Amino acid sequence: MIAIIDYGMGNLRSVHKAMERVGYQALVTQDPRAIEKADGLVLPGVGAFQKAMDNLETLKLIDPVIKFIRSGRPFLGICLGLQLLFSEGEEFGIHKGLGIFPGRVVRFPFSQPGEPSSKDSLKVPHMGWNSVQIKRSFPALAGVAEGTHFYFVHSYYPVPEDREIIATTTDYGGEFVSSIGRGNLFACQFHPEKSQSSGLKILKNFGSLVHP
Repeated sequence: MIAIIDYGMGNLRSVHKAMERVGYQALVTQDPRAIEKADGLVLPGVGAFQKAMDNLETLKLIDPVIKFIRSGRPFLGICLGLQLLFSEGEEFGIHKGLGIFPGRVVRFPFSQPGEPSSKDSLKVPHMGWNSVQIKRSFPALAGVAEGTHFYFVHSYYPVPEDREIIATTTDYGGEFVSSIGRGNLFACQFHPEKSQSSGLKILKNFGSLVHP
């Protein structure tokens, strides 16, 4: 069973339908017991870092998620589901994340309303199609070519302390980490469920880890 975590912040229907499209059934759930028993786990998410952590805590899902990841079973994080894996996020203050990886989630540089734009400011959020540069090969990236485009919608990005986990980077006013991996864990800042055939390839690769 592949479980997709419903903590009230994510495009769950899109992720669920995309998994089904590549041939894998999935269960959308808030049940800690279902997460504990799952063969594969997807943590999607769109929204604010602190609110997501608050929702996970309220639903008593933090410990089951951490235990699942540490078990080595296949795990996929998407967008906010990538960011939550790190020690802390700086959105609306400094807030603790799941702490799977040391590092911080930071905002793209931008101009405040009414301020003149500078050469270092960017249009935030980073929205639309952008390419990835592959730094390390992971099972979820099998068959994904250098320069493949994926769909992004985000204002924050992770800065890992351990550079060995970086799977891909993307350029947006400078290089940022767009996906990470370790063993059967893969997490991406882009949205595979919105990235047409390239994104479906990643979801199919993930599914094949769950059901070899």
